[in-house]
Amino acid sequence: MERRLFEQEHRIFQTSFRRFVDREITPFHPQWEKDRIVPREVWLKAGASGFLCIQAPEEYGGAGSDDFRYNAIVMEELARAGAYGPAFALHTDIILPYILTLANEEQKRRWLPGMVSGEIISAIAMTEPGCGSDLAAIRTSARLDGDSYVVNGSKIFISNGILNDLAVVVVRTSEEERGYAGISLLVVERGMEGYERGKQLDKMGLHAQDTTELFFRDVRVPKANLLGEENRGFIYLMQNLPQERLSVAIGAVAHAEGIFEQTVEYCKGRKAFGRSISSFQATRFKLAEMKTELELGRVFIDRCIEEHNRKALSAEEACMAKWWCTDLQNRIIDNCVQLHGGYGYMMEYPVARAYVDARISSIYAGTNEIMKELIGRTLGC
Repeated sequence: MERRLFEQEHRIFQTSFRRFVDREITPFHPQWEKDRIVPREVWLKAGASGFLCIQAPEEYGGAGSDDFRYNAIVMEELARAGAYGPAFALHTDIILPYILTLANEEQKRRWLPGMVSGEIISAIAMTEPGCGSDLAAIRTSARLDGDSYVVNGSKIFISNGILNDLAVVVVRTSEEERGYAGISLLVVERGMEGYERGKQLDKMGLHAQDTTELFFRDVRVPKANLLGEENRGFIYLMQNLPQERLSVAIGAVAHAEGIFEQTVEYCKGRKAFGRSISSFQATRFKLAEMKTELELGRVFIDRCIEEHNRKALSAEEACMAKWWCTDLQNRIIDNCVQLHGGYGYMMEYPVARAYVDARISSIYAGTNEIMKELIGRTLGC
C-alpha cells in the first residue's frame, strides 16, 4: 500500500538522514559493536547536521518543530540499518520532552543547546535492581539538605550509561508517602562527586549501545536540578511514557521490514535441489504471511504517528502499539532466521544480529505483559 504519512519536506529530511547513516554510521557500526560503545564524534556530527532534538526551540539551537514525523524518520532509518548503537531516539524522543515541559528557563539555557549540538548526551535512569517495571518500588533516595539533595542508590540497564553527561534520575524524595507518591525527577550531571558508572553490562544484543549500572553515593545534587515539582515525578513519567512506547514500536516495525526485504532477496538467490528456495510453495507462503503482517503493522503504526501528532494518541493505544509491534518484530525476524537456514545462525549475517538485537524490544519501555495489563485495566477487568 502507498504510504501517505510523509510530505515532501519529510522525504527531503529522510533522504538527508539516510545519507548520514550510510556515511557516518553503517561503515563503522561493526567496530562499535566490538568496542561496546559509539564515539562521541558521531553525536557531534548528528548535532551539527540538525538531527538531534528537532523539537527544541530555535533560541536554543533546535528547529522548533513539534512534528513527530521527523522523529519517526530518525528511528526508522536507524532501525532499518540495524544501527542501535547511536541512541539518538532515546535522547530526542524520551529525554528531551522532560526538559522541554518541566525545565525552567535557567535549566533550558544550561542544557538544551548542548543537547541539540550533541555536546551533552543524555540518559534516563528509572529501573533498579529488584524492581524492574514497578516504579512504585524504587528505593534510590534524595534527601534535601540545605540547597542540595543528597542522593543514594543505584540504577541498572541504563542506555547511554557510559556516555551520558546528563541523566534524568527517578528518585524518592518522601519516605512518608509510599508507592507512586513521593517520586521526583532530578538531573544528575557528569562530574558530580559520588556519581559513578559501573562496568559495561554483557548483553545478548545491542552491543554497540553502552549499557551500565549507575551508582549514587552521597551525591549532592543542587536543588536547582529538580525537574518540575517535588513528589510529582510519577505523573510526569506517565505523561511521557506513551511517546517512548510509540518510538519503540516505530523502530520495531522498521527493523522487521528491513530484515524481511533482505530475506526476500536471500531466498531469490539461495538454491536448493537445483532451484531458488523462493520457488518452493512453503517459502512463498511464509513470505506472503510476513508481508501481510508487515503491511498491517505499517498501517497501524502510521495511524498512531498521525494521532500522536494531533496530541490524540492515548496511553492505552501507545501500549497496544508497543506490545503488538515488538511481538511482530520478533516473530518476523525469527521466521527470517529460519528461511536463512544455517547461515541465519551466523553472526556475520544481519539477520542473526537482528535476532539478538530485537529480543529486548518486548522487555524495555515496560514489558509486553505490563502493556497488556494496562490495556486490560481500561476494559474494567
